[in-house]
Amino acid sequence: MADEKKNTEKDQAKKPAAKKPAAKKPAAKPAAKKPAAKPAAKKPAAKETAAKKPAARKPAAKPKAETKPKAKAPAKKAPAKPKEPAERPIVNASARFVRVAPRKARLVADQVRGLPLEDALPLLRFSTRGAAQNIRKLLESAAANAETNHDLVADDLLIKDIHVDEGPTLRRYRPRALGRATRINKRTSHIAVALTPED
Repeated sequence: MADEKKNTEKDQAKKPAAKKPAAKKPAAKPAAKKPAAKPAAKKPAAKETAAKKPAARKPAAKPKAETKPKAKAPAKKAPAKPKEPAERPIVNASARFVRVAPRKARLVADQVRGLPLEDALPLLRFSTRGAAQNIRKLLESAAANAETNHDLVADDLLIKDIHVDEGPTLRRYRPRALGRATRINKRTSHIAVALTPED
């Protein structure tokens, strides 16, 4: 009996000793939970970085798609060329050092500018001004250039432009009273004509 009591006392003494470590274990468990919580916090950070990478790639792909339409837009503008009718052939002719004053020649040139050639030639043929014959010859020369060099029909031509520039002046003198001499200016003109087919 005495031995059994001793054993029971020893068991009782052992039980509180076993309880003490059990009380320490719960204190150790929260310490174990803390390190477990840290890796859990790190994992979402890794997921966020993985999620951010595709988001960074998408904007890089969008500018490429935007640049393609920009390259196509100039290509659409290039074919727009309605200037083909405006690029009609222009036939030029000029007469230089014509012995007529530029002021007198401009009066005739203003009459025929913009007229069809078939209307301008009869007008010049029956004009009483001296510069009309020089301009008529110039228009006939331009019409011959159009037929020979550009294969155009003379009756379909229009006087697009005609202008008269001043050439060099020839200075001459004539005697006057009391032995004096006065100067006479013999002016010259450069006449240029541009013909083009009518629409």
